[in-house]
Amino acid sequence: MAYEFTTITLDVSNHVATLTLNRPESRNALNSRMCVELVQAAELLAADPDAHVVLIRGAGPVFCAGADLKERKDMSTEEITARRVRGFTAYAAIERLPQPVIAVVHGAAFGSGCEIAGASDFVLASTEARFKYPEVGWGTIGATQRLPRIVGVRMAKELLFTGRVVDAQEALTLGLVNHVYSVDELPARAAEMAAQIAAAAPLTVRLTKRCVDQGVETTREGAMAVEMLAIEENLRHTDWKKAISSFGNSTGAQS
Repeated sequence: MAYEFTTITLDVSNHVATLTLNRPESRNALNSRMCVELVQAAELLAADPDAHVVLIRGAGPVFCAGADLKERKDMSTEEITARRVRGFTAYAAIERLPQPVIAVVHGAAFGSGCEIAGASDFVLASTEARFKYPEVGWGTIGATQRLPRIVGVRMAKELLFTGRVVDAQEALTLGLVNHVYSVDELPARAAEMAAQIAAAAPLTVRLTKRCVDQGVETTREGAMAVEMLAIEENLRHTDWKKAISSFGNSTGAQS
């Protein structure tokens, strides 16, 4: 199934949704229209039972060069504020998707590109990927909430204050990305991982994501309550007995 948009493309096949930032002539810079369409796409995906996992890619040589600064040139302070809210809404829509979201970063991810990757559940990158948080250099503020939760407060401050470029290997060391592959290898590796996740029971995967996301924002006791509620929901709505029986005579310990 394919959906029609102007600044992105969205396709769902074999339980894998592929959302592609599709403004290659502008290096996939995030403009107001793309913000709106990312929210629309997220709403469609959240309601699509056939989409078990989501891949986010970028068309052309760049993942996302950041916000579209050209559209901001003649904006008033009020219009800039409204535009920033649209960006925040787009990132939140990605972050709140019930399905696992994998950002596949093959090239540069600057500014808003880093926010989109940060809003994803995890990132697969190519050796050509580059990350940069240039907001302070532009005289603005951004990425102050997700980045510290990913790399820690001290490193986040360094990256935000300096705006230096982080290459793929350093990004792997810092935890900005999960795995780094060659440019040629990345698409196949991403497809392989997406297919593996898509093959699992979709409700179980969604509940697991919910447990992790909600659990890290509360106390240990609260997190255990979140997990217990998810376990009960999973038992009620999935064929867990069939899943267990599929292990046959396996001696591996299970929770």
